[in-house]
Amino acid sequence: MIRYAPGMAKSRPRKPVPLPEARWPSAAEAEAARLYQPIQIGPLEVRERTWVPAMVPWRATGDGVVTPENLDWYGRFAAGRPGVLVAEATGIRDIESGPLLRISHDRFLPGLTELVARVRRESEGATRFFIQIIDFLTVRRRPEPARYFERYLQVSERHRDALAGHTGDDAWRDADEAALRTGLLEAGADAWPALLDARELQSLQYGYREAVNDLHLPHIRELPQVLPGLFADAADRARRAGFDGVELHFAHAYTMASFLSRTNMRDDGYGGSREGRARLALEVIDAVRKRVGDDYVVGTRFLGDEVIDGGSRIEDACDYAVRFADAGLDFLSVSKGGKFDDAKQPRIGHAVYPYTGPSGHECMPTTRIDEAGPFGRNLPLSAAIRRAVRDAGHETPVIGAGGICTFEMAEQALANGDCDLVAAARQSLADPDWFWKMRLGRGDEVVRCTYTNYCEGLDQQHKQVTCKLWDKLFDRKDPPPGLPLSPDGLRRLLPPSWQP
Repeated sequence: MIRYAPGMAKSRPRKPVPLPEARWPSAAEAEAARLYQPIQIGPLEVRERTWVPAMVPWRATGDGVVTPENLDWYGRFAAGRPGVLVAEATGIRDIESGPLLRISHDRFLPGLTELVARVRRESEGATRFFIQIIDFLTVRRRPEPARYFERYLQVSERHRDALAGHTGDDAWRDADEAALRTGLLEAGADAWPALLDARELQSLQYGYREAVNDLHLPHIRELPQVLPGLFADAADRARRAGFDGVELHFAHAYTMASFLSRTNMRDDGYGGSREGRARLALEVIDAVRKRVGDDYVVGTRFLGDEVIDGGSRIEDACDYAVRFADAGLDFLSVSKGGKFDDAKQPRIGHAVYPYTGPSGHECMPTTRIDEAGPFGRNLPLSAAIRRAVRDAGHETPVIGAGGICTFEMAEQALANGDCDLVAAARQSLADPDWFWKMRLGRGDEVVRCTYTNYCEGLDQQHKQVTCKLWDKLFDRKDPPPGLPLSPDGLRRLLPPSWQP
């Protein structure tokens, strides 16, 4: 297995790294393999150690309600009978969030209950179904400069002084507001870094984005008082809808990960030190556990490494993991990167996307990322976290992920103690039946992901996520009757069915 280690070359080769050769097991070999042995996750037994992590397919209604397309999507993954399937990041606030599922009110329960029933039916009860619950802060689209200076910039005496100093014209100190806004705009892009502070420049160049350090905003200061209750309410609804457990989203670019980040410098007891940064996460865990009880699965997805300047590293993650295990979480799912901090500048009219910079490339690496490629890239992180948790006396299962795409990679990860369960997102997207095919000794029928991130490109545009490999399997000019297609008719919305 190719393993990533700090210091490996990061240059991007012109040619992609080839996929690892795959030797598929016989049915008898698979039956005896670690991958297909049961495991206990809190109060729940899972029949095998295969895991399909949360992926956002953008198939809900605009106000977060389950659609027939959601039912078909999760039903199709359930038909592949993974040990665990995790529903997409599902919003805990009753706010507009596009075609992303929500669990922020009881009105969402009928659809979510139907979703659970569909997964049960399609997997014939073989798959445990968790739901990932998330909070996120406001992110706005990058504005036109004229619109920014006209409407969004809060001008002050500092701007008057800055423009007067830049131009050498003291008349700007007494100019009316409209003239001042025009003067700042007409100063031009080369001058804006000297005329605006860092947050103003960020809002102009990337779009306005709230941060957990914005303590001047009352609703940001009050997050520690608000979020535990919101997560607990969402977890209670998940239990009432019939989900087998909840995954608290503490990863990537979103609220809870931002509290855990070394970049969190809040001075109210919820930032600064590791203890301070972990405080809200532990309060959320406590509130959720008290609401759903000890007989319900509660786990988290969190970062082994933020991969940003000044961000958290594996030593932080190990510390958090032990705290989470101490607090009674039933599983720890490890991810990496995916931050706003180093994201690529968006086009005007588009929102910043956290998977476009170096940390985003580490979160979803392609075969062009470097000479090591994406294969097993994150396993050193889950291995370190698992060791820390075991050394602290806990048996909490750790889920490893990151470019795992062959039987031998998965089996070796389990044998090495890199993880206790094996998660695969993009490979499972390419072939939702791949775990089942291997279990039946039919691995030569697996459709293998090529790690080009066609799917991620659709996600970035909030389009219905599909796989390019699905689209090769039908005639766009004469698609089969009843095949669900994207609005433009060019992409199939579900992979082909498979029967053993």
